[in-house]
Amino acid sequence: MVMATTASTAAHTSLASVTLEVADPGAARRFYSAFGVDTYIRLRASEAHSTGFRGFTLALTVSGPATVDSFVGAAAAAGATVLKPAAKSLWGYGGVVQAPDGTIWKIATSAKKDSGPATREIDEVVLLIGVQDVKATKEFYVGLGLSVAKSFGGKYAEFTPGHASPIKLALYKRRALAKDLGVPADGTGSHRIVLGGTAGAFTDQDGFAWEPAASLAPTPS
Repeated sequence: MVMATTASTAAHTSLASVTLEVADPGAARRFYSAFGVDTYIRLRASEAHSTGFRGFTLALTVSGPATVDSFVGAAAAAGATVLKPAAKSLWGYGGVVQAPDGTIWKIATSAKKDSGPATREIDEVVLLIGVQDVKATKEFYVGLGLSVAKSFGGKYAEFTPGHASPIKLALYKRRALAKDLGVPADGTGSHRIVLGGTAGAFTDQDGFAWEPAASLAPTPS
């Protein structure tokens, strides 16, 4: 396990940005624009070694099944691999895709029937990071100033989003997250994601790196 390190454990932080590390930023930018999520993420060139499950997913909550299908279809048409075709479940309707750069995205709705036509609107984006010990990691982030919005024992925790970020941060057991996404839980190397925060640079217990959000340049258009 990677030991958590902080510049100042007393500093207050919140998630302000999410940067994906990709081999080809230009190609990734074109994909994410076609997918319809380019305004939620930043991109950075990286050749960091990474194999298998990277330990996280970005989850989109949308209004209904037709909108889920719209996003899954747009991703597939732009080059994504469909890991789980959109389908009904006990909790609603959803599907899972993997972008050409390797990032896994889940698109879901709690609605089982459409109340209107498909849209390209996203109601919520959640960054789910897979961790070994949800309770310990939750306490680590609470110590850095994040506020818990939802918590279900040692299985799941969700933090109140900061004003600067359109993305919520949540914790899930790594193996449970991989199972939900339909991929093996094993993986090595870089997570290929950097979180921008309002505190100093640090790395949490599971190796997820944070850096000051102010140091991140805007994604070129």
